[in-house]
Amino acid sequence: MRILSGIQPSGTLHLGNYFGMMRPAIELQDQGEAFYFIADYHALTTLKDPAILRKNVREVAIDFLAAGLDPKKCCFFRQSDVLAVTELSWILATVAPMGLLERCHSYKDKIAKGLPASVGLFSYPVLMAADILIYDSDIVPVGKDQKQHVEVARDLAVKMNETYGSLFKLPEPKIKEETATVPGLDGAKMSKSYGNTLPLFLEEAVMRKKVMSIKTDSTPVEAPKPIENSVILDLYQHVASPVDYNAMKASFQAGGNGYGVYKKQLFDAIWEYLAPMRVRREEILRDPSYVDAVLKEGAEKANLIANQVLERVREAVGLR
Repeated sequence: MRILSGIQPSGTLHLGNYFGMMRPAIELQDQGEAFYFIADYHALTTLKDPAILRKNVREVAIDFLAAGLDPKKCCFFRQSDVLAVTELSWILATVAPMGLLERCHSYKDKIAKGLPASVGLFSYPVLMAADILIYDSDIVPVGKDQKQHVEVARDLAVKMNETYGSLFKLPEPKIKEETATVPGLDGAKMSKSYGNTLPLFLEEAVMRKKVMSIKTDSTPVEAPKPIENSVILDLYQHVASPVDYNAMKASFQAGGNGYGVYKKQLFDAIWEYLAPMRVRREEILRDPSYVDAVLKEGAEKANLIANQVLERVREAVGLR
């Protein structure tokens, strides 16, 4: 079983990235042949500063490895180190119905947020389909909001298979229904776009200040606190033991403590949870060549598979 997942280097990785994509990916390392890439081609739709893009790519690689990604168990690489993916993207675009892409919600969402309409933004699902199909992927772990892109990949694979013969597997999305959305400091989904994130590797004082800035209501200290849609509780459940989480929840319902007490508990739990990752990150930073070697080895393995698939496609469509 070949597993494929990618993460954009659009900014500093945060708790939402970790619990939404990174931790599930790390858990899947032992369940199949995992291919994980840093999606720098995709990042070009929103990030126009080359120096920042290069910096972000390296920081994502360092942070992902520090979080527990094991290059001995998976293939970890830069998307742009596999040139075959862009050629396949064009070939897929020649069979992609306009109506299919017009129905994709990601384009509409990004335009609504003020991003300029570009061909790259519109055809983003085609490049994502190429990412998936170029490695003969079986499983694609995604959140509910990304399921549509896997469906597009399946649709384009079917189109190609109907037109040129049996070329592609039909990938399956793997969705963890029970995974809750990680809230940001303001209660909305944690996202770099909203500026409400908790980055994974902040200095202690900065992390503490951010946690203490979480928005809360004006419930009096002595009164029970609402547990529905509580940012503090929602974040705490990700980093605390079930016993500690249930204890905080019971304390909310009993009343008698102000939100500051719970924010301090939340900070302590986050800081302790991330401690092993901070240690690992420091080890990685002491050997700059390590990250380069990991990405180089990953690119070599990824290209080996991708070039085989592309040659199969080129022959089928008449490009040989």
